Amino acid sequence: MSEGKTGPAAGFGHQFKNGALLDIALTHRSAAGANNERLEYLGDAILNFVIADTLYQAIPRASEGVLTRRRASLVKRETLAAVAREWDIGEWIKLGGGERKSGGWRRDSILANTLEALLGAIYLDAGLPACRDAILRIFASRLEGQPVASPDKDPKTTLQELLQARRLPLPIYRIIAEEGEAHQRIFRVECRVTGLDGPVIGRGRSKRSAEQAAAVVALERLTAESV
Repeated sequence: MSEGKTGPAAGFGHQFKNGALLDIALTHRSAAGANNERLEYLGDAILNFVIADTLYQAIPRASEGVLTRRRASLVKRETLAAVAREWDIGEWIKLGGGERKSGGWRRDSILANTLEALLGAIYLDAGLPACRDAILRIFASRLEGQPVASPDKDPKTTLQELLQARRLPLPIYRIIAEEGEAHQRIFRVECRVTGLDGPVIGRGRSKRSAEQAAAVVALERLTAESV
């Protein structure tokens, strides 16, 4: 593409000064020549930072765990692919013959990676403020949908609501050990959750605190596996 072209970045509010960056951002590794993998790496890092910073500022009372889960839901592959489809990025991706025949421009992984590469290209073309503006523009509806700041729910409640939202059975907690003297008792609790490979373990000075600790581990694993 020649200098000054926008391609799919037109909707992002950006016009490239360096058209070669845009070309590379849209080139999948299956095509000949330079591909977008390095730009994808860069765009992924910038996207995570901008989304994290935006959530941090927007929800000042949220804990690290809540912020992490909300960020993960916004930057996971499925969300990025959905954003890419909304902006018709698939129509612009340059693919090798095999990927074209198999409909690679429709694949979530390719769409998500190309979106990240485009963001990396915008950063190199015009700097962080321009890239941040592009991210906030294309994620506007999803960021507006974030809940207003409110006191965090405890991990057991959050885990229960997450499983209910996914239409999965509620977690099962079981004390597996009690350690220490009577006045310094430590409880070990296992939590079994459908969708996790085996139980997770929590420790605490009471049965409740041990269950809460186990719920935190379960939430972290469920969030990580959904990204």
